[in-house]
Amino acid sequence: MRKYLKQKRIKKGYTQSQIAEMLNISRPHYCKIETGIRTPSLRLAIEIKKIIGYEGDDLFDDFENK
Repeated sequence: MRKYLKQKRIKKGYTQSQIAEMLNISRPHYCKIETGIRTPSLRLAIEIKKIIGYEGDDLFDDFENK
């Protein structure tokens, strides 16, 4: 699970639905990214990082983040 991604989203005040809408993807697709079931495309990863304000390179690595 990508707990850090969820924590940053909540801290920014966004719901999964809002993030999904900004990314032009479905909420279930975003949910799978956030829980680690799916890995986003490079384009989506960059957009997600911009939205939540993450500047590191390891947000979507396969290990437990922050």
